[in-house]
Amino acid sequence: MSESRSTPAQKNDAGWDVGVRKTVAASPDAVWKFLLGDGLPMWLGEIESLPSKKGVRYRTNDGVRGTIRSFTNGKQVRMTWQPEDWPHETTLQVTVANAPAGAGATIEFRQEELADRDERRMMLGHWHNVSDSLVAHFG
Repeated sequence: MSESRSTPAQKNDAGWDVGVRKTVAASPDAVWKFLLGDGLPMWLGEIESLPSKKGVRYRTNDGVRGTIRSFTNGKQVRMTWQPEDWPHETTLQVTVANAPAGAGATIEFRQEELADRDERRMMLGHWHNVSDSLVAHFG
């Protein structure tokens, strides 16, 4: 089961943003546990664990770094996200919710403050690939 939605847009004051949403055949609880456990490398990169406290910094083995902005266990994490070779940080939000009509869980990746159209296009492809991998995992 897979519903997909993409929402690329340009914001006047904060750069470009992109959102990808997919529905998977699993409970929101199972999806959240996977995203913060064995599935963490699938969307964030190799890291021992993701901090759950606001203001705590993280860094993946391949150099993506950031700070937790907010964390609601089982539902949402909002953080800064900056690859080693980018001169600026973006904001990444990962949300898990009940799918419409109770048909599994909806996973949404939303990234804000992208520098330009090319960065947006690159990240849209990235989040679609991540989402497709999650759909395959829960398939």
